[in-house]
Amino acid sequence: MSNYHLSHLKELEAEAIYVIREVYAQFDNPAILFSGGKDSIVVTHLARKAFFPAKIPFPLVHIDTGHNFPETIEFRDQLIKDLGANLVVGSVQKSIDDGRVLEESGANASRNALQTTTLLDTIEEMGYDACLGGARRDEEKARAKERFFSHRDDFGQWDPKNQRPELWNLFNGKKRMGEHFRVFPISNWTEMDVWQYILMENIEIPSLYFARKREVIWRHNSWLPVSDYITLRENDEPQVKMIRFRTLGDITITGGVESDADDLEKIIQEVASTRVTERGNREDDKRSETSMEDRKRQGYF
Repeated sequence: MSNYHLSHLKELEAEAIYVIREVYAQFDNPAILFSGGKDSIVVTHLARKAFFPAKIPFPLVHIDTGHNFPETIEFRDQLIKDLGANLVVGSVQKSIDDGRVLEESGANASRNALQTTTLLDTIEEMGYDACLGGARRDEEKARAKERFFSHRDDFGQWDPKNQRPELWNLFNGKKRMGEHFRVFPISNWTEMDVWQYILMENIEIPSLYFARKREVIWRHNSWLPVSDYITLRENDEPQVKMIRFRTLGDITITGGVESDADDLEKIIQEVASTRVTERGNREDDKRSETSMEDRKRQGYF
């Protein structure tokens, strides 16, 4: 009788690597959607393990709003160099300049929603038929409806009622011309799983995830970083706090939390005790009750 046993994290790792290899087997031109956040970093790490010692056979695609944290861009560029991977950057600023999208104005202006057009244009231009992302079902109710292989129509739109069944880990990647798939290898992972895996694998992550003294303002029940991209209101009072970010995105919508978690062990302890989802401080998710699902139906990540 075999005593072979996989830990919980190793089971999740094996499942994700299986999904990534299925993408390579079923699609002609896949890519990894890379935001510089912990989840896309983990997916990239898993892809590296899936094909080691060969290089990752997919390009990394970053949709750059132009309002990203400098630390995120620096981390991205260093990781690409270390991996020897190909990087494709879709520019929201170029979409604005070309008249493809109209930039928002006002105190709550953000380029986050504009990424959808840039992403779909990049997918069409480069001919990607599958894009791997780091979304997880535990993050948000709309993402809980996703399959591993998430079908998109020829307009790049997502219909949760028009998805393929996934029985016994059998994935159907068949599509018509112009359609593509978003693929989520870590769908079954939780935020805690991600952090424990990062610790176990000693994966480097941006310093933004660790508590540091940062200048912030209190807005919409979260601490937003003071930057050139956020318009200060008359009653905004910049303060210096010990802040870390649980999820990374455009500066204008990424709220931080007060914390003293300055290493991975402390982050894991903090996540274990919190009762607020990691996206609870994302400004883009507060615009409406169905903001994420609305964006996903339009082609968002």
